[in-house]
Amino acid sequence: MDHVISGVAKFQKDVFPEKKAAFKKLANGQNPEVLFITCSDSRIDPNLVTQTEPGDLFICRNAGNVIPPHSNETGGMTASVEFAVAALGVTHIVICGHSDCGAMKGAINPEGLSALPHVKEWLGHCRVATEVVKEKCGCDDLNAEDHLQLVTEENVVQQLQHIKTHPAVAAKIATGQVKLHGWFYNIETAEVTCYQEETGEFGTMDEKYTAELVSKHKES
Repeated sequence: MDHVISGVAKFQKDVFPEKKAAFKKLANGQNPEVLFITCSDSRIDPNLVTQTEPGDLFICRNAGNVIPPHSNETGGMTASVEFAVAALGVTHIVICGHSDCGAMKGAINPEGLSALPHVKEWLGHCRVATEVVKEKCGCDDLNAEDHLQLVTEENVVQQLQHIKTHPAVAAKIATGQVKLHGWFYNIETAEVTCYQEETGEFGTMDEKYTAELVSKHKES
């Protein structure tokens, strides 16, 4: 805890003064472009990975980067998604899974979560991912050694489906005002791969975004 406390002092003394104007502007409101949904895992730092600044990302985190399908029962994720899309007007939503995800290990082996009943229930939102991987692999059972990345990627795909059930998101997608992105981040290598709906596979960022970046560059 000491390094956390000293970090606050360092931020106030060394970092804040250099960004004072930016923080003064942010003190009066926010206008993020991206809703970034990722895992609560301590090894994931969305601003570090994306090299973004305060105010750029509206970040939601939970075990397994889960978005429960929309229902009339209000939850933290439901409210946050609605606020980001309908109130803040984000235009992009990124759902980012990651390597060595403990939540996905739990989804693969729910029997091992008997001492964590709330975690077990929460990861029920990931069951579709495990069932899809079982079907694709022709397996009756999964294990973390062989199937962890496949389940983690499939979970991103399924959460993309879940978020489409939220009315605010569905409305903006229908009118082309919001785009969805599914990412997988490898902690060890820093590689980020992206879900490509056309192929149903994850590919490099260059494969997904090069044409878009070139087009934007020509427009500017």
